[in-house]
Amino acid sequence: MSFEHPLLLLALLVVPAAVALYVLSERRRMRYAIRFTNVDVLAGVVPRRLWRQYVPPALFLLALTALCLGLARPQHETLVPKDRATVILVVDVSRSMEAKDVKPSRIGAATEAVRVFLDKVPKRLQIGLIAFAGDPAVAAPPTTDHRLVRDALDTLEWQPSFGGTAIGDALAAAVKLGEQAVGSSNGNLASAVTAPSKPTRGLVSILFLSDGAQTRGTLLPLDGANIAKAAGIPVYTVALGTPNGVLRFAYPPGGFGGPSPFGTARSVPVPPDPATLRAIANRTGGQFTEARDAKTLRTAYSKLGSRLGRKPGESEVTYGFLAAAAGLLIAAGVLSAAWSPRLP
Repeated sequence: MSFEHPLLLLALLVVPAAVALYVLSERRRMRYAIRFTNVDVLAGVVPRRLWRQYVPPALFLLALTALCLGLARPQHETLVPKDRATVILVVDVSRSMEAKDVKPSRIGAATEAVRVFLDKVPKRLQIGLIAFAGDPAVAAPPTTDHRLVRDALDTLEWQPSFGGTAIGDALAAAVKLGEQAVGSSNGNLASAVTAPSKPTRGLVSILFLSDGAQTRGTLLPLDGANIAKAAGIPVYTVALGTPNGVLRFAYPPGGFGGPSPFGTARSVPVPPDPATLRAIANRTGGQFTEARDAKTLRTAYSKLGSRLGRKPGESEVTYGFLAAAAGLLIAAGVLSAAWSPRLP
């Protein structure tokens, strides 16, 4: 803990001064003896539990200490919102995201985790959303109106799934969108590859979720990672799904040469590719998470929501000390009134 005005801590000297005055007053009071002829009256006046007479003064001294500390404006180290910070969410919407090895489905768990992320981030953080399969598409441009991002999420669960997974192209698109958000890109992909802008460093982060290996696209995954690294943008990757995940779909009746009039079902393995996503995170200075269930996924997004878009800083806690002082003063007054001796 630190203090904005440390010299004002000298006010704490009033605490030992108050203790000295209390001790002096108690000694002076003991010098004067009062004779009571009625022993029963004396027994009713003298407190039965002597320790009670010291509790209210002790609470008062604690309140005085809290007030003196609050006067110096105490601060503690924490994560504070970062100005102009932007997070680009990238979500895989390929057909394999319909697999149900993660409940209720991979895409359902992914969109719910993103909502948890939105609940945790600072309100002034810019957030953009990219959905990708064979090609990336901007579902929501970077905005501080997180409601728009939530509305875009609702469409991801209900839109038709597409084939292919273009990880490298999706990364390049996220870098381009992040650079545009902080005003450091001229709007074309070539600039992101050949002349990345340094102002994005420390201002943009990418949170990338996919459930499979790359099957389509112009850029390889690590080519996209290199673009992000050159721009100073860390990529936090999440590999969603289990190694035994399968996608089940049915052929139409009589379709594709199927002999059955009711159609035939087929299961296709759709395991995730954690090795590639881990390599992307390592190359860009991000963090990798392997999520095999919805709970792990929500936890990862919750933690990232509490970190991304923030920087180390100090937060003032003066009001906490003032509230503590007020509570202690009230307690001291109540206990003093309740425990003070009374004549019968």
